[in-house]
This record gives sequence, structure tokens and C-alpha cells, in this order.
Amino acid sequence: MFAVAAAVFFLLALIFALAGLAVGGVLTVTTLGLAGLLCVALHLMGVGAGWSVLKK
Repeated sequence: MFAVAAAVFFLLALIFALAGLAVGGVLTVTTLGLAGLLCVALHLMGVGAGWSVLKK
């Protein structure tokens, strides 16, 4: 799921970069790129993969 979110963030960052857009001081190409990298890192760590600890 985090890989899909990362792809969306990277797509938005690309669109913003090509169009030269920036929404306020918070939502920029850099912040979208960093959010995408964070989602990729979480995906590679296995967060949200559905693993659970066996309960006894």
C-alpha cells in the first residue's frame, strides 16, 4: 500500500515540477518527493505488509 502512495506522491511531484506549481509554502515538489521517499522506505521495511505476530 505504501508503494502505491509513493507512486502517487512522485506523480504529483512530477506534475508540479513540469507545470511550475507550488501550493503555498508547504506543498512543493521537494515535500512531495520526500513524502514519496518516506513511503518507499516504509514499504521496503515491510510496514503495512500484513505480517502479524503469532499469538499463543
